[in-house]
Amino acid sequence: MDDLSNKTAVITGGGSGVGKAIALALAAEKVNICLIGRRMKVLEIAAAEAGGFGVKASCFSADLADDSALHDVLGKLTAKTDKVDILVHGAAIIERGSVENAPAEVLDQHYRVNLRAPYVLTRALLPRLRARKGDIVFINSSSGIMAKPHFASYDSTKHALKGLANSLRGETNADGVRVLSVYLGRTASEMQARLHAELGTPYHPELLLQPEDIAAAVICALRLPRTAEITDLHIRPAIKS
Repeated sequence: MDDLSNKTAVITGGGSGVGKAIALALAAEKVNICLIGRRMKVLEIAAAEAGGFGVKASCFSADLADDSALHDVLGKLTAKTDKVDILVHGAAIIERGSVENAPAEVLDQHYRVNLRAPYVLTRALLPRLRARKGDIVFINSSSGIMAKPHFASYDSTKHALKGLANSLRGETNADGVRVLSVYLGRTASEMQARLHAELGTPYHPELLLQPEDIAAAVICALRLPRTAEITDLHIRPAIKS
């Protein structure tokens, strides 16, 4: 298996949920981490936990929907580290609403965070990833495979994220860069708790995927020998409710 120690990873949405779980799992493998997210306080908590594994952990606060903030964080990130081995796109937003009732601004916001930000970050960091024969991980969703009513903005951007990953893989595989899409089922998270509250349905996080489950699967994929690549990883809760 590939040794991940002393590599450097950039993780968006790294302050909570799946992003944080992946960040801590990478830190346990002795990977230095750079966390990007909106809330500096939760990023700093995650970074402190990661630091307990004896690695370097940096935090960068940015609203990924904001162009100036996105380019500012890229400038700070590239000044902080001269190498990137792993890029994990974990940040995402979701808002429920029908096509008839949700204004176009809702779609625009989903597009900017769920698709455009990963595109911009990947494009900016790709030379470093190519130089290191790195890995790019897109945290997608079952919504990237099958759309459902009242989630058109989210589902359409997750479908587009699948297309981005597939195109990117074809462009970078020859350079030794691996691209992984992870399609999650319902996962215990702040996002899922909020959706249940909006729908007025009981929330039982113990019946859902745990962020640590997803992190463990991602680590396994990253540690594969460089002769192998997992392209699409579908993870569902074992307990069907």
